[in-house]
Order: sequence, then structure tokens, then C-alpha cells
Amino acid sequence: MRIVVTGGAGYLGTHTSLSLIAAGHEVTVVDNFSNASRDAVRRTSDLAGSDIPVVEGDLLDRHLLEEIFAETRPDAVVHFAGLKSVGESNAQPLRYMTNNVSGTLQLLDAMDAASVRRIIFSSSATVYGVTETVPTPEDHPLSVTNPYGRTKLMTEDILRDLAASDPRWSIGILRYFNPVGAHPSAQIGEDPRGVPNNLVPFVGQVAVGRHEAVSVFGGDYPTPDGTGVRDYLHVMDLAEGHVAALDRIASRTGVDVWNLGTGRGYSVLEVIRMYAEVSGRPIPYRIVERRPGDVAVSYADASKAARDLGWRAVRSLREMIEDHWHWQDANPNGYDA
Repeated sequence: MRIVVTGGAGYLGTHTSLSLIAAGHEVTVVDNFSNASRDAVRRTSDLAGSDIPVVEGDLLDRHLLEEIFAETRPDAVVHFAGLKSVGESNAQPLRYMTNNVSGTLQLLDAMDAASVRRIIFSSSATVYGVTETVPTPEDHPLSVTNPYGRTKLMTEDILRDLAASDPRWSIGILRYFNPVGAHPSAQIGEDPRGVPNNLVPFVGQVAVGRHEAVSVFGGDYPTPDGTGVRDYLHVMDLAEGHVAALDRIASRTGVDVWNLGTGRGYSVLEVIRMYAEVSGRPIPYRIVERRPGDVAVSYADASKAARDLGWRAVRSLREMIEDHWHWQDANPNGYDA
């Protein structure tokens, strides 16, 4: 199929584009490069063995979207484009609503006008709010604790309403837990702007000397070592999950939701110790106060994806950390450095 990948220059977009191309699909990347690097697409093209067409622009530009769909005539869209920092969303809620929700509305309207009605949406486990059931299934009650999560939940609701109103739509919603790692080539990986919000990229930057120590938010949770437990998922497993979901919606209509996770959790200290072992570098850390809204344990019930998509996460925590370290060590300052 011909696939438009919005946000295709970002961390998840590059890895998924590569997996889509490996599966025989044609990819066109759309990105405004507000939080991504052109070098990432160049490197992805090198790995793919062919140039990936790139359109620089914003989803709020309706004329641009019409041009893209007229020129590429895609069979489906994989939609990653969106701002994604929880902390930033608390400070800039209007910016997040405009970019993430209004941008998606423009995209869906342009798709409908062009008779392109297949979409995979990049959602998040944040839509579960404070999880009451672990492992967490797709039918867990939905709630949010920050504007970023609200944009994801609002978009899910829009997609459900759209599918209910028009049976021609084929929609897959993928709720990620904690994607980490990098392509095993070490050519593409996660390159957060500013101070990383997530654990593994921050630990990697400590390992290469960009930060002094890791702040561990809470050491008194009811877990084996007192630190929070999360479901970490290799980014290449996640990318392959998108290929499987696209195959699924290609032959059926309606809307469906799948968790993408390993189905087990690792504590913060387990991750830090594994990174120190893999990298051979000391990873200093300090226990600090808990963050508001954090839960002790969160990991996915991924059995629905296994049943419906034939997809399972197969890469171990060690593989996740090894691939992230190889990327971080080879690119200590990320792209364009």
C-alpha cells in the first residue's frame, strides 16, 4: 500500500517507516520538523536503501494536505504527528489542543475529501489515567490527568464517532506503554529536545556524561525495590505492531483498539542497573519525592493484539538497553551534532 506517515521524522515515525518499507509498502513522510531532524529521515532512507519522499509542513495547513493526498493518492495514513510532553502540556494546554486535536481534525477532513479512510492512530496508555487493573486491558475505564492525555482521549473519541457515522472508515487505535531502544544499526534512535522526560533516554545521557545523575521519583512504592514499575517496549517491536495493525484494518471496517506492550513490568532501578551493566558506565541516581499522579505499577494486557494481530513483543529488556546504548554511544549528542 501507499502510506502517508505524519510525524514520520520523529522517533516512532522513523522506525515505523522503516518497518513499513521492509514489509513492501511505499511511504511518504509528512513532518513540520518542530521536534524532529531531517538527518533522521536521511538515515532512515539509507537503511531502507531508497529515498523516502518527505513533505515539510503542518497538519493545520489544509491546502498542503489536499496537495499531499492528490499527489500521493495513499491507501492509508499512519498518524504520529503531535506534541507529546506531559509537563509542557500542563503549561501550554491551548498549544497542545490546537496542534494535536485541531491538526487531527484537519487531517481527517482532508482524508475524507480524498476518499482515504484507513488510519492508524498513535495513542497512549495515558488514556487509562490512574490504572486500577494490572495488567491493563483495552476495556479499562478511560480518564486523564493532564492536557497531553486529554488530546489523545479526545482524538480517540473523534475517531470512534467518525467510525459510527460512516461505515466506510477503517481505524486502528494503538495505545503504547513505554517505547524505548533504537534500531540495531545505531543509525536512528530517540533524540529528545532539551532534558528528556522519559527514563531510558535520561539514563543514556547520564551514561555519556550529559547529566550527573538520575532522579528516581519515589523509593517507597509497594514494589519489590520500592520504585515504580512500567512496561518498556522495544521501538522495533512497536514498529512491527503498526505493520500488523495496518494489515488488519486493510481488510475490515470499523474501529478497534490494541495495547502495544510486553505484558510485564520492570522497575526504575532494574532499568538503571541493566543500563550500567550493558554500558559499563556508572549510573549515579538519587531517590527524590514522588511525582503527583504516578502509580506504583503499570503494564499492558497485550493479549488482544496477540489474538487479533498475531503480534507479540519479542525483544527483552537487555536488547532494549543494548540497542539504546549503541545509539547513544555512537550519537552522544543526537542527530545534527
